[in-house]
Amino acid sequence: MKNKKSFDQMLFAVALILSVFGLIMVFSASSPAALALENDSFHYVKKQAIWAVLGIFVMLFCSRIDYRIYKKWAVLMSVVSNVLLALVLVIGNSAKGAQRWLGVGSISFQPSEFTKIAIVVALATYFAAMEGKKQNFKNIYLPLITILGIPCILLLLQPHFSIIIILGFVTFILMMVYKVKLRFYLPVIVVVLIAAVALVWVAPYRLQRITAYRNPFADPQGDGYQIIQSLFAIGSGGFGGLGLSRSRQKYLYIPEPQNDYIFSIVCEELGFIGALLVLVLFMVFLWRSVKIAVNARDSFGSYLAFGLCMLIIVQVALNILVVTNLIPPTGIPLPFFSAGGSAFIFQMVAVGIILNISKTSNK
Repeated sequence: MKNKKSFDQMLFAVALILSVFGLIMVFSASSPAALALENDSFHYVKKQAIWAVLGIFVMLFCSRIDYRIYKKWAVLMSVVSNVLLALVLVIGNSAKGAQRWLGVGSISFQPSEFTKIAIVVALATYFAAMEGKKQNFKNIYLPLITILGIPCILLLLQPHFSIIIILGFVTFILMMVYKVKLRFYLPVIVVVLIAAVALVWVAPYRLQRITAYRNPFADPQGDGYQIIQSLFAIGSGGFGGLGLSRSRQKYLYIPEPQNDYIFSIVCEELGFIGALLVLVLFMVFLWRSVKIAVNARDSFGSYLAFGLCMLIIVQVALNILVVTNLIPPTGIPLPFFSAGGSAFIFQMVAVGIILNISKTSNK
């Protein structure tokens, strides 16, 4: 790309701040569990620091690749994604009742993280190609079923229902951005409701999660335990927090506090002020990304920036809603904060692509 324009500096800065902030919180949240389980307080943060440094380089690398090339790679990315998801079911590593990882030795990654990027690229390619064409059920639903059908089935078999939820929200948002007519939303809503009831029916643990969400204190030592401990942590933080590293709930009360429930540790240690700071940082991230999407040079860049931004923001919203017990638990990590290598790397891939789009924006 022969364009000397720099990428969006504010988005870049916010991504770095979130990464560093997240790394600090991973250490603070994980140190007691790391000492008890691994005999090393720095066990989890050392691993996360390696991923953080690698992620920053990946972000910078992706920011230099012309985003328009992903349009040519859309089909290939979808095929590779489906192959990797299928391999997980055959030779994948299992943990906690799910088979979601591919790996060699101590190194593993979740192909579903790549799937999220691949599907957003495919959706952006589809909606850009559809601009100006007549909206009918064939033009709207046949491509969407083609893009989402196989990966969603493979994700259900793992099972990895949380990724399907995220992709569903992102698809719905892109449909609104494309201005799909209202009459086309009704079949989606009906199918989603039927699928939700069916999934709860065939997997009783999902119904138990809903029951625990409605009244966690009915089973304080079982399904409601983690929610209760999270609420204790949030309530203990008050306005200013107990102070960095002074959380009490991280001392083996909240299981794996460096993962899905790390936001409750932020609230306990940094209080309302710290929680607000996290939300403001993500709001700035949303603002800059949407601005880049609106000002993109072409419709593909616009849909791609919107989709990648929503991949992150939807996860943020769902994670915080779960941690504060406003929706049933879904097993969705907090982007940039929750420990995890493959998730962080592909979050930085998304940021890098958005940064590249910003280089060619109209403003």
